[in-house]
Amino acid sequence: MKLRPRFTLELCTIGLAILCVVLTVLLALLDVRVLWFLIPIVLVMMGGFWLFGRHLRQFIAGRVLSAGNPQKSDMLASQNLALPAALLHDGTLLWYNKPFEQVILGGQAYFLAPVEQILPGLDLAQCASPEGQVFTQAGRQYAVFCSESEGSSTHILYLVDETDLRLTAAEYTASRPCCLIFEIDGYNELFAELKDSQRAAQIEAINTVLEGYIGNTTGFLRRISNARYLAVVEERHLQQMLAEKFDVLDQVRNLEGPVAMTLSIGVGHGGKTMRQCEEMAQQSLDMALGRGGDQAAVKTPDGFAFYGGVSRSVEKRSRVKSRIVATALTDMIRQADSVVIMGHRMSDLDSVGAAIGVLSICKGMNVPAVIAIRRDATLSQSLIHRFEQAGFGEDFIAPQQALEYITSKTLLVVVDTHIKGLLESAEVYEKCRQVAVIDHHRKAVGHIDNAVLFLHEPYASSTCELVSELIQYVNGGQIRPTALEAEALLAGIMLDTRNFSIHTGVRTFEAAAYLRRMGAMTEQVKLLFNSSLEEYAAKSNLVERAQLYLGCALSFSQPLPDDMAVAVPQAANDLLTIDGVGASFVCVKKGNGVNISARSMGAVNVQVILEQLGGGGHLTMAGAQLRDTTLEEAEHKLRQAIRQYREEQYRTAKQERQTM
Repeated sequence: MKLRPRFTLELCTIGLAILCVVLTVLLALLDVRVLWFLIPIVLVMMGGFWLFGRHLRQFIAGRVLSAGNPQKSDMLASQNLALPAALLHDGTLLWYNKPFEQVILGGQAYFLAPVEQILPGLDLAQCASPEGQVFTQAGRQYAVFCSESEGSSTHILYLVDETDLRLTAAEYTASRPCCLIFEIDGYNELFAELKDSQRAAQIEAINTVLEGYIGNTTGFLRRISNARYLAVVEERHLQQMLAEKFDVLDQVRNLEGPVAMTLSIGVGHGGKTMRQCEEMAQQSLDMALGRGGDQAAVKTPDGFAFYGGVSRSVEKRSRVKSRIVATALTDMIRQADSVVIMGHRMSDLDSVGAAIGVLSICKGMNVPAVIAIRRDATLSQSLIHRFEQAGFGEDFIAPQQALEYITSKTLLVVVDTHIKGLLESAEVYEKCRQVAVIDHHRKAVGHIDNAVLFLHEPYASSTCELVSELIQYVNGGQIRPTALEAEALLAGIMLDTRNFSIHTGVRTFEAAAYLRRMGAMTEQVKLLFNSSLEEYAAKSNLVERAQLYLGCALSFSQPLPDDMAVAVPQAANDLLTIDGVGASFVCVKKGNGVNISARSMGAVNVQVILEQLGGGGHLTMAGAQLRDTTLEEAEHKLRQAIRQYREEQYRTAKQERQTM
């Protein structure tokens, strides 16, 4: 058995003590009166052993640590080393130099002491790595390194004092410059009809808020355009802003005036240069604006983090962008030899209707085009069936068929989504070199980043609304959709606005009026929303299972037949008609995961809630797909996300009351 030096010394001492006790007991058995003499003697001897052992360790330590010991040439090299160094054997301290004794041991002798007693938490395996172990002792930080040799339990420790270096590094990190870009949402639309005095008062109010916000830091703020500000602050102050979740958004939102103003903030930090930080801030601002504004977007190594986003998007009344995009889309279609149009998985009426609208543009320009869609996994069977009856069934093909027609000049038009992971077919997207995107959902992480044309307007009620505007400006308005195509576009608008009851604007009704002039019959559109008796029964069961939780209706169900999928969003819509329900969530088991469909009337932002679960969408309409999740796990995650959202709502409302 291999014994450690300290254990060997202590074992001998204990053995002698036991021997004394045994002899005392034997003598006591012969004559009890002897105990009166033996007990004091034994105590004195044990005290003597303890003192002898202590002095013996000190003597040995003095001899071992003595610079005059000619047999310790290896130790003498470390004895004169300025770094604290020590020799360990099986976790026992055998030797240490003067710096180790003075700095680590405080001038006391700890020869043959366990290393855990001196350096608690020391990990020799980690110390043997190239990075070593960071260790704190007496308020100082050390990088501890040790030698490692196979088959040996002896180690030499070296402690490098990195306190000043780490303080300098921490100060360097905390003082790194960060770039923030502030933009007033919908500046042109909000201030277009204001008097000069009102406009000046509103701008002055925002200037005061931003100057006070940045004035609490060591940074500076500059107004670089009518609606945009640039600020540079230190990393330490940005971390404080993150902890406060950019409460400047609430301050601007609570400003009184003739118009309700909101801010969008893009943050760039962690870049190697100021230019990189500015580019990251611009990307973050584009992401914040793409999600509807009234929020801050911060670019991180893992993607983006978002703060705020509780207001509706500001509607843009100008159609200048629609004219420009229509001209660009026309040129792209004209240069392509074929066009493939594709939406998202489990396509709905808005996705298919927008695809039909783009198909109408291609036909008007005499460019071959098809719609790639999975007919066995769609919520628009009734619309596709109507086109098949009209003799246009060949316009809809499976994604695998579309792969055969794609060439180097094929244009892919993606509608009603901008997320790569939600596309109907990733293979079609990867094979096409030219991509155009038309979508109205709030921008999310994982968006298509190689699109030549990207029409993304979160203010719009639906993608069909955007396509309806584009049709009016293609080729000077000479392309006119048929009545059947107009009804498909109107169906998409009616679906996403729930028959024009939510998320509608002036341009929504203008698009609907245009489609009506093109021959769309509202009676025929309404028939597309009819459901079978089986679908109605499935929807009723989902509504019946609903439970109320923090003002939200939650319904959970086992798998439904594939032809009953349309009952899920319908049940979510019907749950909103219940008094006291601000949002509805219908969760249905699907394979190894769970699909969630969420709806609200605007008081609850279902997009923010489902983003915590990896989903997304709009303020009033969102969805999520949880993979490898049971129904019970999905319920737990959903309730937790709703609770966090409600707690954030409560904190925001409390802050607003305090500022009033």
